[in-house]
Amino acid sequence: MISSRGRYALRVLADLAQQAPEVYVPLKDIAARQELSQKYSEAIMTTLSKGGLVEGIHGKGGGYRLSRKPEEYSLAEILTLTEGSLAPVSCLFDGASPCDRSTPCPTLPVWEELERIITDYLSSVTLADVLPKE
Repeated sequence: MISSRGRYALRVLADLAQQAPEVYVPLKDIAARQELSQKYSEAIMTTLSKGGLVEGIHGKGGGYRLSRKPEEYSLAEILTLTEGSLAPVSCLFDGASPCDRSTPCPTLPVWEELERIITDYLSSVTLADVLPKE
């Protein structure tokens, strides 16, 4: 399940994608449009900034903007950054402890295929794809 953090990150990035690309948008404006708390928005932007998805400047005239064109962001990239994993079950998370039941587990191939399908689909959808059509 995608957490609110991942869903809100997509909304924040979609909001930025609808602004002029050269303009730094104040976080308070984004938070207001997306009806998010300033504090939660700051935490999301910190993650997005550290991950290189947005550029930010502080002070007067500061704010955030996308670091690339919207069509260059896949939803898989965004959600992997904010969620940590797209794995549908904990035994498939990166760095998970080996499961004692993985060899006899009859459902493991199902979860592996589901993870592949999810990752392939989200890799094929870009930030530009989720923007409102004019």
